Parts: sequence; structure tokens; C-alpha cells
Amino acid sequence: MPSRENEPLKNEKNDSELLIQQALKNNEFIVYYQPQYKALRGQLASAEALARWKKPDGSIGMPGEFIPYLEQSRQICELDWQILRAVCRFLKNRFQAKAEVVPIAVNFSRNHLDEEDFAGKLCRETDRAQIPHELILVEITESSLASDSERIIGFVASVRAQGFHVAIDDFGSGLSSLSMVKDVDADILKIDRSLLSGDLGNDKDRIVLESIYEFANRLRLTTVAEGVETREQLGFLRTCGCDLIQGFLFAKPMPEEAFARILSRQATPLEAQKSASEDILKIQPRSSTMQLLTEVIFKKYPLVIFSNLTRNSYYMMTYDNFTTTSCPPAGVFDELIAHGASSMHPEDRQLFADTFNSDALLAAYEDGKECVRIVTRQLGDDGIYRAVETSDYFVKSPDSDDILVITLCQNV
Repeated sequence: MPSRENEPLKNEKNDSELLIQQALKNNEFIVYYQPQYKALRGQLASAEALARWKKPDGSIGMPGEFIPYLEQSRQICELDWQILRAVCRFLKNRFQAKAEVVPIAVNFSRNHLDEEDFAGKLCRETDRAQIPHELILVEITESSLASDSERIIGFVASVRAQGFHVAIDDFGSGLSSLSMVKDVDADILKIDRSLLSGDLGNDKDRIVLESIYEFANRLRLTTVAEGVETREQLGFLRTCGCDLIQGFLFAKPMPEEAFARILSRQATPLEAQKSASEDILKIQPRSSTMQLLTEVIFKKYPLVIFSNLTRNSYYMMTYDNFTTTSCPPAGVFDELIAHGASSMHPEDRQLFADTFNSDALLAAYEDGKECVRIVTRQLGDDGIYRAVETSDYFVKSPDSDDILVITLCQNV
């Protein structure tokens, strides 16, 4: 006679699945919002929309109760759209009340890769509620990156083309490569909570996090740290140049009404207030300091060129608001000087060529000069000659014997 020991368990599972299906049909899933705060100043910047199951008895079901089944049954897409519509209603009500709003991140399953015209549907849902696209952040998990690289790249591109921002969620929890992060044109990188081990007392933990934030900053990705629970974690993340903090230290996920109250007051949590009171010079990460310094340099010198005299090469570091914008962004140094000389006033062309050709600069370097500087008249794109100061500074790289030059140009 066959055993019937597992039948109660099977029936219990079927009952649970039936309840989840009914909940989806009856719109029993609601949105909890978890605020995200600026790491350095503690200001409310954005939030993540998280699905919760409000059961008929009033209890709240956590994602672990329903997400696995919805993923398996491929009904997760319907839940995602329900959450998006709820977020759009929330934002629309805020707009109508002329109340404060912030961007809201909505999670979308990898199953949406199979959905026809996802970006179009995303536009229709948000446009119906008259929500600016930049207020909706589309979150995709790191594991999605490895599922189908070509399709995910196209998927993200189509979403961003419509003005939505894209976040890579749970980075560090899976096996996706750094090359995928490079190739996927996302806006935000969310660092998985698994990388925040205790108070980060382990050197390896700190090195890994520092490296992640370094490459994210260089790729100009906004970074969000998930699962921040202690002030020690916050302190370390701020020195790494982390942009946004999401975690129990500042705020737990909360119902819409509670989030609306915080949003209206732009309330800053007590722990964030304590952190914001610290001297920025004590915690400013080196990467952020270098970025600020570079911005100041670019304000004074709209044209900055990095050249290798030994290799006869150069590339433009910036080229904004300068007299002329016709110079190639990279190439052969000697050709750069010839091009520059051709744009000078006829009376200044020889002076420019004689001063900045590679032989003259190499000789100046051998003579111990630190800088070569002249003022010439250069023809602008508007047909007007303007005085331009060109300064070549010799620099030495610790990793090469090549003779390097940084050129700073400004209109005077």
C-alpha cells in the first residue's frame, strides 16, 4: 500500500500557492519603501520599493513567502508591474499635492528579458500617471547580467533611451564579471549586503570594498551600499566614496504613509545627523578629493592635454569652452603641434612651432626646466583671434622612464 505521509505537506504547499495566486489577482501586494540617504550629509535622496503581502487577516507577508513561487511560475512579472503602478500612483498623488518627491527604484525580474517591448510598456505605465521618467529607477539583479549578456545590454540600452535610470542590484553576490558591469550602460551600482561583514575589521573585506568603490567611481556609477547596520560600517563606506546608504542604521522598510511623512519633512535620521556633523576633511576619500581638484583645474584650463614625448603621443583630458574645438582628441604629438601652429596668428605660428615641437621640449627638459610657457593668438571657431596662454609642465611617472608633459591652455 503506497505511503500517504507526504500528502499533508503537499496539500499545504498547494494551498499556499493558491493563496499567492489569489493575492496577485486581488492586488493584495503592497509597497514598502526603504529610504536611501546621502552617505556624507545624511540627506534623503531616493528610495527602493519593496513588495509586501498584506494578507486578509491584516498580517504582512515577507518576500520569502511569495517571491520563490512567483519566480518559478513566471508570474513575477505581473507582481513587478503591480508594484510599478503602485509607485506611480504614490508619485502622482505627491505631484498633485505639490509635495516633495524623490526617485524610486523598482525591482524587475530577469524574466522581463522575454517580455516584448518592455521599455514601451514602462513608458506607457509611467506616462499614464504623468510621472517623469527620471523618477523611476529600474533595478535588475547582478545575476541577470550573466543570464544573457547580449540581450541584457540591449535591454538596458532600450530602457535608458527612454530616460529611465538603471541600477545593478546585489552586486558582489553572484558570479558576473567586471567586464559585464563595464559593458552594461547602467547608472547605479548597488553593493550587496553580503560584502559588509560585521564592522569590517578584516583587511581583506575592506580591500575588496575599496576596490569596488574605486572602479565604480572611475566608471562614474552612483554607488549604493545595502544592509548598513552599524556606524562603523557607515564610517568606512564614507571613506570609500560611497554615494548612498540603505539599511537599518538609517531606516527600515516602511509603509507608504510612514514614508510620505518622512518625505514631506525631508527627515534626516539621528544617526545620519551625527555623521553629517563630522568634518568632511577627515573623511573625504582620496578619489573624491582628486575629482574635486580636477574640476577646479578644468574650470581654469578648459583645454588639458596629456602627452608622452618619448612615444610621440597625446590625448585630450578635457576640451570644454575653449577658443577652438577642431583638434583631434588623441593622436601623434608632432601632428598636434603642427595643427596648433596652423590655427595661430601668422605672426605667432613660428614661435608656437619652435617652442612646442618635441625636440625643443626634450631639450628644455634636459636643461632642467619644469615648465615652458608662451602666449600666442589663436583663431577661434567663430573666426576671431584671441590670446591664449599655453603652459607645458614636465612630469615624471614612477612606472616609466618616458618623458611626460601636461599641457594647460586658457584664454587670456
